[in-house]
Amino acid sequence: MSKIEKVLVTGKTHTTYNGNKGNLDIELSSPTNATPEHVFTGVQPHPKAEQLFAGAWSACYIAAVGLAAQQMKVTLPADTAVDLEVDLGQTGAAYFLQARLTLRVPGLTHEVATELAHNADAICPYSKATRGNIEVAINVRTE
Repeated sequence: MSKIEKVLVTGKTHTTYNGNKGNLDIELSSPTNATPEHVFTGVQPHPKAEQLFAGAWSACYIAAVGLAAQQMKVTLPADTAVDLEVDLGQTGAAYFLQARLTLRVPGLTHEVATELAHNADAICPYSKATRGNIEVAINVRTE
């Protein structure tokens, strides 16, 4: 895997867990505005490919978190969420992607949260597709 020397654009998402009820809440922000934008109209900035990829991946990953929690017999906190950032960057003339995934599970122990994050990563098809192809950092937050 090549390391990115210069980040050009970052797509950020914040996806909340809803108990696998089939609804999805994703917050998208534009590269020039860190404030989440829920509605994209003709006047507002439209999402970049990195945001859409991060949104799809985070939706899949949060569902995998629910499955992993069931398998581990862990009750997820009501405010379980995942923040996913996908960078488009350059090294020389070549373009690459890299990502940072942060699972937020307030109240769980760091050990359980870490196991949950990695188990979800093993389940999620997007994580499988990116594994070994792009640099991905997985983090957990329990506060």
